Amino acid sequence: MEVRLAKSAGFCFGVKRAVDKVYEQIDTGKTIYTYGPIIHNEEVVSDLEQKGVQVIADKEALQALIRQWPEHSEDGAVIIRSHGVPKEIQQMIEESPLECIDATCPFVKRIHKIVEKESHAGKYIVIVGNPGHPEVEGIMGWCEGPLTVLETEEEAKDLSLPAEMPICIVSQTTFNYNKFQHIVAIFREKGYNDSVVNTICNATEERQKEAREISSKADAMIVIGGKHSSNTRKLYEICSSECANTYFIQTLEDLHLELPKAAFLVGITAGASTPNKLIEEVQNYVRINF
Repeated sequence: MEVRLAKSAGFCFGVKRAVDKVYEQIDTGKTIYTYGPIIHNEEVVSDLEQKGVQVIADKEALQALIRQWPEHSEDGAVIIRSHGVPKEIQQMIEESPLECIDATCPFVKRIHKIVEKESHAGKYIVIVGNPGHPEVEGIMGWCEGPLTVLETEEEAKDLSLPAEMPICIVSQTTFNYNKFQHIVAIFREKGYNDSVVNTICNATEERQKEAREISSKADAMIVIGGKHSSNTRKLYEICSSECANTYFIQTLEDLHLELPKAAFLVGITAGASTPNKLIEEVQNYVRINF
């Protein structure tokens, strides 16, 4: 039986950059905070907590921290996670006594600049992504005018805007590439004066393409990642559509693999927030036990 690991599985550039920044700051001796979990992986977040890194849950918690922080103390830092934050939150941190360390993924930062510029120019912003996801909430916070967040073709069909309204369409970096194209096509059919910026990052496109290719040939497919990871859920969705025996796991303990009798190929992929160590553990387990 062959076990095939996707080459693109695991930490992407933006996630690795953010996680590295946190570990670098631990060595400074400062009190380190992250605004929200630095990435959507419970094992990584737990390890950082054991090393003293504290998570700021929301705007109210940030305000409370700033109020009680000594005005001239330079012993604290808040790290903005890879997903980015609304402009208001970033300004709050920058204007506080705490050091602001911006670990926003550069691909996400690009979207912030696009929506800020285009909304300032009077365009209606359409964000294709998961409502409630921190990246999407961050993007919303850089818009200066009206906007809509949608994630399905049905929502795109139902959205009605004035025909003369210029719109700008962007996407969450980890959105399903094919779905984004279908949604854009719906807006094009409606005849809007639109500008479309494909802001799905290259690593996401490659990871999704590779997952589809492997799962279309696999007898069983394993997708590894955090339960709150949007990009991992997208991988699971893609793999499930190609392979009936697809498993979504967070850790090796979650793997209860039931292989078909004539299984020749088991595929493995992982989300952008999944550590290489965990991927290797799963890969070795499958190779040894099946």
